[in-house]
Amino acid sequence: MAGLKVYFAGSIRGGRADAALYKRIIEYIQKTDTVLTEHVGDLSLSKQEGSTPKGFSKGEKDVAIYLQDTGWLSDSDLVIAECSTPSLGVGYELAFAEKLGKPIHIFYNRTRTTLSAMLTGDKYFIIHPYKAEEEIYPAIDIILQR
Repeated sequence: MAGLKVYFAGSIRGGRADAALYKRIIEYIQKTDTVLTEHVGDLSLSKQEGSTPKGFSKGEKDVAIYLQDTGWLSDSDLVIAECSTPSLGVGYELAFAEKLGKPIHIFYNRTRTTLSAMLTGDKYFIIHPYKAEEEIYPAIDIILQR
């Protein structure tokens, strides 16, 4: 089932501590599928700048990001989120994607994070706790039906 459009969610304004991990996961997904949000793995992206589309004034920035990201969520086939760094935006994206009926897979490092009850209590989400990064990639292979 190659050619999926994946919305990858990871913290931007909530903190960039896991940006290098996001980059590796995105590159792994891109071996066979399209990641609509590859900017999330951009190591030069600061939490202040986010993913502002070009040509928008500072006052329009947040509206532009919202429209861009909700458009990508609508166009995606599924969502993969790395939630070890808490993020209000990622939480919103997950709820928005659930409302759209998109399959949602949530990864988090259980040795450093306790996932929100709003995620673990919602049986819609497929949650993948891991201890080591190497556990992520076989799960992604299954999700992407490789």
